[in-house]
Amino acid sequence: MSRIPSLFVSHGSPMFALEPGVLGPNLQRLGASLPALSAILVLSPHWQTPQLRVSSVANPQTIHDFGGFPQPLYELSYEPPGAVQLAGDVVEMLALAGMPATLDTQRGLDHGAWVPLRYLKPDADIPVLQVSLPRDMDTEGAQRLGRALAPLRDRGVLIVGSGSLTHNLYEFRSHIRDPEYAQEFADWVATAITEHDDESLVHYRARAPHAARAHPTEEHYLPLLVAAGASTTDEPRSRIEGGMTYGVLSMDSFIFGLDTDDTEKTP
Repeated sequence: MSRIPSLFVSHGSPMFALEPGVLGPNLQRLGASLPALSAILVLSPHWQTPQLRVSSVANPQTIHDFGGFPQPLYELSYEPPGAVQLAGDVVEMLALAGMPATLDTQRGLDHGAWVPLRYLKPDADIPVLQVSLPRDMDTEGAQRLGRALAPLRDRGVLIVGSGSLTHNLYEFRSHIRDPEYAQEFADWVATAITEHDDESLVHYRARAPHAARAHPTEEHYLPLLVAAGASTTDEPRSRIEGGMTYGVLSMDSFIFGLDTDDTEKTP
């Protein structure tokens, strides 16, 4: 089985499920170009726990973990098979890496998982499980988590960090539209990724322009470091064009370990 890439995907607002924009079709093309997958593992900021948890559910249900959106959004579902055996293996793998985790036999898929997967793998025929985001995790911990999960790529597992490249909800809800700063931050991240400058990605708070404004809190940035941490320094890294939604949410995403014409390389 060929080595599977890792992926960071920006899911932005739940409305992405109804408004594919630029990223939706690009994810569809990417999904069609991927090698055969045995499973998909997603880390999303919408499942935060005190310690690491791994979902172990045979048939994970769709969680509509948001409020105040149009009714059609609540009628959508994405219900792939689960990956119970793999979940146990992930717990053992994390323990060996000094990152103890426990199984969760109830958790379905939050919108950070099912919204982008509806575009990436619309047939919902690939087993899916989630790993939670510990509430006290920092950037170095997220990178270490990605490294601990990396061996799964050799088992056909697509590791997906789902977040948002920029995520200032105050400005989003206040209808503040200032795409210039968000684009500057997104471009800085793209350069660091394609130059394999993972140290700068970890220390982005001190090095990136507008870092605190782009991410007043870090939970939507940390999945990027999980995806990057699961890759190696000699692998290709490509940007998936996502555009800017609502004038403040960059939807750019990144694939690690796959060089394909269906992704747009960042200069």
